[in-house]
Amino acid sequence: MTDFRRKGISTLQFSRSKLKEKLEETLKAVFPILAIVIVLCFTIAPIEPGILMTFLVGAVLLIGGMLLFSFGVELSMTQMGERVGTAMTKTKNVFLMAVLSFVMGLIITISEPDLQVLARQVPSIPDRVIILAVAAGVGLFLVAALLRMLFGIALSHMLLVFYAVVFGLTLFVPGDFLAVAFDSGGVTTGPMTVPFIMALGIGISAIRSDRHAADDSFGLVSLCSVGPILAVLLLGMVYHPEQAESVSEQIPVIDDTVELWHLFMAEFPTYIKEMAVSLLPIVLFFGLFQLFSREIKKKALIKIAIGLGYTYVGLVLFLTGVNVGFMPAGNYLGQTIAGLSCSWIIIPIGMVIGYFIVLAEPAVFVLTRQVEEMTSGAVSARAMGLSLSVGVSFSVGIAMLRVLTGVSIMWFLIPGYGAALLLSFFVPKLFTAIAFDSGGVASGPMTATFLLPFAMGACQVTGGNIITDAFGVVAMVAMTPLITIQIMGLVFRLKEARLHREAVQNQDVSLDVYGETEIIEL
Repeated sequence: MTDFRRKGISTLQFSRSKLKEKLEETLKAVFPILAIVIVLCFTIAPIEPGILMTFLVGAVLLIGGMLLFSFGVELSMTQMGERVGTAMTKTKNVFLMAVLSFVMGLIITISEPDLQVLARQVPSIPDRVIILAVAAGVGLFLVAALLRMLFGIALSHMLLVFYAVVFGLTLFVPGDFLAVAFDSGGVTTGPMTVPFIMALGIGISAIRSDRHAADDSFGLVSLCSVGPILAVLLLGMVYHPEQAESVSEQIPVIDDTVELWHLFMAEFPTYIKEMAVSLLPIVLFFGLFQLFSREIKKKALIKIAIGLGYTYVGLVLFLTGVNVGFMPAGNYLGQTIAGLSCSWIIIPIGMVIGYFIVLAEPAVFVLTRQVEEMTSGAVSARAMGLSLSVGVSFSVGIAMLRVLTGVSIMWFLIPGYGAALLLSFFVPKLFTAIAFDSGGVASGPMTATFLLPFAMGACQVTGGNIITDAFGVVAMVAMTPLITIQIMGLVFRLKEARLHREAVQNQDVSLDVYGETEIIEL
């Protein structure tokens, strides 16, 4: 009994320590965004008190949601993905593994809350059609990612072929539709998809003993990001959607704290139901997997169930906070700043917001930690975060430039992806896989609920075309980390080569000295 109590106390202390660590990470990620918005509100971009209060309440919910989500993912989604990946690989039945991968990709993508937002944004195509098409695209490319890992196909070669097909299809799709199509690649790899898929890759590679196993554990998210783009482009060829008017975000008018309370309380049931529907297919799939495989012990199952509870509550709080609190504030700030006499200032302001906002993405927490663990600290979470922040900062700056000038997004996507694919042949394979995974991870709910409304508000004031000029910010955010993280990999390779040369030279010098010493003594 004493041992049990001691064990219980140590487990409780461990949980408290983990929660404290997650809280510190969350505050560090969210506080800069709060500080930037508040400084703007009291200086160049005055904002109505009701909107500011809505933003602050949303920020509190966001902090609580990120804390519970990041803690719950470690207990549940990561464990589930790794166990399923390991068990699938042990069967050594390639057909069965491919079928299970497709089903998992389909189920998880349908569960992704951001996909519902994307479906409403695409003009002239029924929501159900686009949801099923995108989910099927993710499922097919998850199978492709699995086969790549099993047969050792180079990720750079596959990306080169698939993106050549993607850019080839753009020639046959209406120009007004391209920005939304490329946005889909980033939107569908969100907080539900990324933790499970990344853990699946780690689980599949865990039973391999070759030296490329760690490299191949990443890259699943990158290939799964291609599927939605191809699916939406193909739908564009079939439905031939024309330009559609986009409905701007409605900014709520809050007169007192009671109305503020009712605003959030009215939205909570929506996200409680939405997250339940999102998590249910994953829970059912994992339940059937456990029923047939009996891989996981009772104690581990209880831990996973508790983690799913944390994940569920965290996502409800997070999505309510960002959708109710952040979207109106982002739209209003965009309108106010773009309406200034020096409207160009929105570019540097957007870059500063982009630098910090990516760190508040829930899936970024998962990616940076898993990269640090899988590389045994060779690529630290801090270095990953810095590279992502720099990349997203540049991408938001370009997105704001597009809002002001109306230049086509293809002028940036074609050279950007060309540079990223070219770099993939010169940097270590691990960095290429991490970089292309990061593109999908960086463009999550924070981008969709703050940066996109920010761009839409600015576009509305400047008289631009919201469909072609404001949309595309998600695609830009998804593209630039591919370059910055691979540049980090190139620096890493050059530094490693320099250290190796120095070690060899030092060894030669010591040998020469030893030889001379021997000659003198003789």
